Amino acid sequence: MELFPQHLLDGYRAFATQRLPTEQSRYRELSVRGQSPEVMVIGCCDSRVSPEVIFDAGPGELFVVRNVANLVPVYQPDSGAHGVSAALEYAVSVLKVKHIVVLGHAQCGGIRAFIDKIQPLSPGDFIGKWMQMFIKPGEVVEQREHETMQDFTIRIEKAAVFRSLENLMTFPFVRERVEKGETNLHGAYFGVAEGSLFMLDRTTKEFVSARVARSK
Repeated sequence: MELFPQHLLDGYRAFATQRLPTEQSRYRELSVRGQSPEVMVIGCCDSRVSPEVIFDAGPGELFVVRNVANLVPVYQPDSGAHGVSAALEYAVSVLKVKHIVVLGHAQCGGIRAFIDKIQPLSPGDFIGKWMQMFIKPGEVVEQREHETMQDFTIRIEKAAVFRSLENLMTFPFVRERVEKGETNLHGAYFGVAEGSLFMLDRTTKEFVSARVARSK
C-alpha cells in the first residue's frame, strides 16, 4: 500500500487529540439526527479559500460545494450528470437551506486561465469548457481601455459571483424559495493576501467590507 501523506496523518492526530474531544458530542448528535445546515456555500477549489476556515464554521454548519472559479451553471434538465446542480438540488429541496452564498476570491486560477485564453491544460480541455459557462452566447469579455490587468482580473473575478447568482435563479426550485422569502442569495469575495472578506450589496451592486457590512 502506498504511504498516506504524513502531514495529513499528523493533522488528523492533532484533530483527534485536541479538537475532537471538545466537539465529540456534536459529532455524535450529527451522526444520529443528520445534518441541518442553514447555509450553503458555493466556493472555489482553490486550496487557499476554505469556507469552513474563513467563516470559522464548526461541523454541520455549512453545506459546501466547490468547483473551479465558484461557478453555478444554468438550469439544464437533460440526461447529463451535473454535480453542482445535484448539490444545489439537495441543499435547497432536501436540506431547505435558508442562505446560499457564492464565494469568489482574488488570484483565481480559473478566471486567469479564462482571461489569458491559455491553451488547453489537458487533452480534453476540461477547464476551458467549464469556464465557457461564465459567458452568455455572443458576449465578449475584454479588458477595458486604461484598465490595468490587475483591475481587469478583479472585475472578472467579481463578475463570476454576479453570473453565478444570476444562474441560481434559473433553477425553478431556487427561484420558488427565493420569491417566497424562504431562501436568500448572497455574494462574497475573499482577498487571499490580506484575508479580507467583502459582501455584495445587491442594491448598490458593490462589494462592501465585512467589517462594516450589516447582517440581513
